[in-house]
Amino acid sequence: MSTAPEDDPRQDAPRVGAPKRSSVGLPAVTNGLRFVNAQAGPKRGLLTLLNVNQKKGFDCPGCAWPEPDHRHPAEFCENGAKAVAEEATRRAVTPEFFARHPVADLARRSGYWLGQQGRITRPMYLAEGATHYAPIDWDEALGLVAEELTGLDSPDEAVFYTSGRTGNEAAFLYQLLARRFGTNNLPDCSNMCHESSGSALTETLGVGKGSVLLDDIHQADLIIVAGQNPGTNHPRMLTALEKAKRSGARIITVNPLPEAGTGRFKNPQAARGLLGRGTRLSDLFLQIRLGGDLALFSALNRMLLQAEEGAPGTVLDHGFIDAHTRGFTDFAGTLLKADEEAFWAEVGEATGLERERIEEALAMVLASERIVVCWAMGLTQHRHSVPTIREVVNFLLLRGNVGRPGAGVCPVRGHSNVQGDRTMGIFERPAPAFLDALGAEFGFEPPRRHGHDVVRSIRAMRDGAVTVFFAMGGNFVSASPDTRATEDAVRRCRLTVHVSTKLNRSHVVTGARALILPALGRTDRDVRAGGEQFVTVEDSMGMVHASRGRVAPLSEHMRSEVDIIASLARRVLGADDDVPWEEFAADYDRIRDRIERVVPGFADFNARVREPGGFALPHAPRDDRRFPTATGYANFTVNEAAVLRVPPGRLLLQTLRSHDQFNTTIYGLDDRYRGIRDGRRVVLVNPADAAELGLADGDYADLVGEFDDGVRRRAPHFRVVHYPTAKGCAAAYYPETNVLVPLDSTAEVSNTPTSKSVVVRFEPDSGEPSVI
Repeated sequence: MSTAPEDDPRQDAPRVGAPKRSSVGLPAVTNGLRFVNAQAGPKRGLLTLLNVNQKKGFDCPGCAWPEPDHRHPAEFCENGAKAVAEEATRRAVTPEFFARHPVADLARRSGYWLGQQGRITRPMYLAEGATHYAPIDWDEALGLVAEELTGLDSPDEAVFYTSGRTGNEAAFLYQLLARRFGTNNLPDCSNMCHESSGSALTETLGVGKGSVLLDDIHQADLIIVAGQNPGTNHPRMLTALEKAKRSGARIITVNPLPEAGTGRFKNPQAARGLLGRGTRLSDLFLQIRLGGDLALFSALNRMLLQAEEGAPGTVLDHGFIDAHTRGFTDFAGTLLKADEEAFWAEVGEATGLERERIEEALAMVLASERIVVCWAMGLTQHRHSVPTIREVVNFLLLRGNVGRPGAGVCPVRGHSNVQGDRTMGIFERPAPAFLDALGAEFGFEPPRRHGHDVVRSIRAMRDGAVTVFFAMGGNFVSASPDTRATEDAVRRCRLTVHVSTKLNRSHVVTGARALILPALGRTDRDVRAGGEQFVTVEDSMGMVHASRGRVAPLSEHMRSEVDIIASLARRVLGADDDVPWEEFAADYDRIRDRIERVVPGFADFNARVREPGGFALPHAPRDDRRFPTATGYANFTVNEAAVLRVPPGRLLLQTLRSHDQFNTTIYGLDDRYRGIRDGRRVVLVNPADAAELGLADGDYADLVGEFDDGVRRRAPHFRVVHYPTAKGCAAAYYPETNVLVPLDSTAEVSNTPTSKSVVVRFEPDSGEPSVI
């Protein structure tokens, strides 16, 4: 049970009802508006909503789904409204707040309570041995960071973390600061989400991004949505899927959980959505077992190859395969040589699907000329995630579904500008060509040795090899795996620094000393010496556009991320450093001038980004079927089958978001679509599994993780909810269950934590504290 103070809402006694079968509609509108009014008030809230995702407004700080060219006046979703309302809130976290609350008290609070307190208004410092954060002026704070950094024995003793919300200009300066300082320790939130996508797509297609634009979704004949819940995580995607459906597309949904978002969509931008029955999106739901996607796509590929053998020249696109790919013979030969009975037995075990259901999907594939496959964390957070996505690419290559309208790969990024940050050089393993261009532009030799990703950064802090942790946004402690190991590692640092807009758990799990530096957010107006500034972002489909904050900041002590980085760089690198940091801080156009000379695709950056809607970055596979891989072609790959087997009495757990949540930011305690209200400590279990385990609906139990490293991992006091999950699989919210994800359980190649395949057993409720 919870040990949080009485004013922290209880999260372990939810009310549970039946899951919803439709999404959005009038309830989403009223819920979003109610939230905006409570946080920002009518006037400030209306100003915010009228500008979010508009061509002359600001980009939503939530998901990275692209905006259409012709935009609705309300071009936002329910969770987008919540995101901008929390940033434009009138609630303020002042020095007086920190004086009332010692760090020990804040550490007992839930992440939800911390986030609800409002915007941080002053730089705050936790001295070594102190019990409270105290205000500190900017010069002293930045000087303290610079003193710690310049006193290190090696630049590699510092880590510079980035969340996905940082704009392109700040991200470019941030990586420049780190590399001029002498390190490639630039982990980011991509390491924990779509790193597997980037690894697989770079190897197979030569570009680690999606190949489709929004119009391709609209023009597709078939869209496969695998391992993704658009209704909660990317709600504006539902509008694109509806448009595709009304143009004749069919949709296959692949997910261990039935989700309201891909059921019936009630579009709030149309009368039929608000007053009518809406649009049924999914034509076929494949309720797959966790981790079974590799086996599913392998089965589809084998059946396509067999169909071609039965009717040569009618199924596969041999012209495309011969002209643009390599490795087809090995791929096809390996996939076809398996014994038919043994192959399908393994597919059935891995997927939990009947062969007839997969054959239904095949029939839809064969009837479609243009196919898009969309995916998110459900595919990327398993040990075999990279082979899974390689197999998805194989599936598309077989029928030429890369590099033509209405077809391609669509990894859906979960955080606004996480893709742009990587484009700007936020990467621990930078390409030599990028470093060459950066070094030539700024007259220095960048470090070449690969740096730490998120998992390796945690290990390095744990082992004492990293002693300074600097975070540009995000909530590193709550977002990372193996919560206790992460917290212990962070506490070993000499200094932790967080550039933040709002309070979160990372501010109360600190090094010996800690700083919180308050930053402007997307919604805030940013006025510098060069006038009112804007930043740029890149969406999930490679469109770059401007973002202009419109509301007055709550405090004069908040600084833009660009200003914070430039000011710190001058102190760290010294007065003799010839990078014009002050010029960059005064006028962001000067940063964009440099970006266009370093990063391919940004020619004439300042002019092009001022065009309404921005511009699309080049994508060789999409634009001209050119594949910049090691072979110079798109690569078929051979991927070994994977079956996630668990011992008797155990289930395979996935972590996931609730509907009142974006990443680690908790907006409320409801998960309306899943029928859960006023609580988060729930575990969704198939009724048949629950019966076998002796778990009644409403029972409380501890979740105990099983991994072969001898570490005891327990998430206590979860209410069991009987729910139509795939047999053998369970689900629970993160960050509460991140404690169960082992630090050393990561995806092959990408090193992404395996948050979607955690083996757990259930034990009687221990009564341990449950605040995370």
